[in-house]
Amino acid sequence: MAANLKGTKYRLSKHHHMTIHWKELLDSEQVSVKEASIKEKAMLVGRIGLLMLSCGTGAWRVREAMNKVARSLDLTCAADIGLMSIEYTCFSPQGNYSQTLSLPNTGVNTDKLNSMEHFTNSFASECTNLTVTQVHEKIDRIQHKPSNYTPEISGLAATLACCAFVFLLGGGIPEMTCSFFGAGIGNWTRTKLGRKKITTLVALACGVAVASLVYLIFFRILESNFQISPRHEAGYIGSMLFVIPGFPFITSFLDISKLDLRSGLERLTYALMITILASLTGWLIALTVHFKPENFIDLGLSPLVLMLLRLPASFCGVFGFSIMFNSTYKMAATAGCIGAIANTLRLELTELTSMPPATAAFCGALTAGLIASAVNHYNGYPRISLTVPSIVIMVPGLYIYRAVYNIGINDISVGALWLTKAMLIILFLPLGLFVARVLMDKEWRHFD
Repeated sequence: MAANLKGTKYRLSKHHHMTIHWKELLDSEQVSVKEASIKEKAMLVGRIGLLMLSCGTGAWRVREAMNKVARSLDLTCAADIGLMSIEYTCFSPQGNYSQTLSLPNTGVNTDKLNSMEHFTNSFASECTNLTVTQVHEKIDRIQHKPSNYTPEISGLAATLACCAFVFLLGGGIPEMTCSFFGAGIGNWTRTKLGRKKITTLVALACGVAVASLVYLIFFRILESNFQISPRHEAGYIGSMLFVIPGFPFITSFLDISKLDLRSGLERLTYALMITILASLTGWLIALTVHFKPENFIDLGLSPLVLMLLRLPASFCGVFGFSIMFNSTYKMAATAGCIGAIANTLRLELTELTSMPPATAAFCGALTAGLIASAVNHYNGYPRISLTVPSIVIMVPGLYIYRAVYNIGINDISVGALWLTKAMLIILFLPLGLFVARVLMDKEWRHFD
């Protein structure tokens, strides 16, 4: 990639992933973006794609954003997109320009994704008369937008999500109480380490370990003071479900469905790595403190009462996950309403009919996708910012953990059974979103 370094103005970063000082690479800071050189136009396209990728969205959405900007600048863009890098070339009658860009880490930020989608959708009408520097400054404001929530709020969001998760799995007040403290302190730990730029796997393992140990402490307190049954220890699994990699799991299968195999397989590998590490960490802690993933004690609630409680529990779970993904309160509440309907439908289909859990998961995800498409036409929220939080609560974290636990103690047949159940549900969740997208989005159901 050729670049004009302009003497000593360009500063070389000392970080392992070198910072690109975009505005210092411009040939002329005051030229209109429509009159800029192909290099400057292509740099804008690449920077927008990289920022979209940093929000956690899939390759199809990143490419769509890059193409919108490229068309507005009279360019043709061809891009190869992975989990953390983009290789692309922009063509015009004046020549072509290629770049390779990469991120230092991956994550999810639905609020920034929403801002970027509005920016790219309005680029042709609002940015083509600006200078290149002014456009970069608009992107700067989005890129450096601070997180909506402190680590303490993220911890509270994890407590809300995991308490709801535990109830939906069949847990009662003791399990929810211990998960409240375990998940909150565990996610607070992970968030604090992440903001200190501790590597993802270390922060994840520490968060899961802290969550499990805090659950143990509060469980022992309840056991000694209120004589609760030892079987309530089963809820420790719920205290670490805040680490479920819902976004990479779902976007991996959506990318694969659009034949973006590089991005899809990289995302799937990342999601599996996170899941396996979290499960193994929880398993080691469980072996150390002699916890076992037993079945939850029956709550003794009637089907009607259980259904009425599942609605607010599903809302709270999805709302909590959305906050952890940095959604605004309004966006999180919207996703929560979708999740309340879709997840309650899934659970009721499983319990009241003979429908297999995987098929019920497909129906729930399809419902979430259809509702999210309708909401997207109404308020413009990115579909993925609504659908993924609303179905993360359907991801069978309990099944995955039980599979790893039983395989770890050499009970291979039981572990394989749980793993098979988990894989079927995980496969059917993105399939439901894919079908909804095919039905509601004509651009998605075609290739060109």
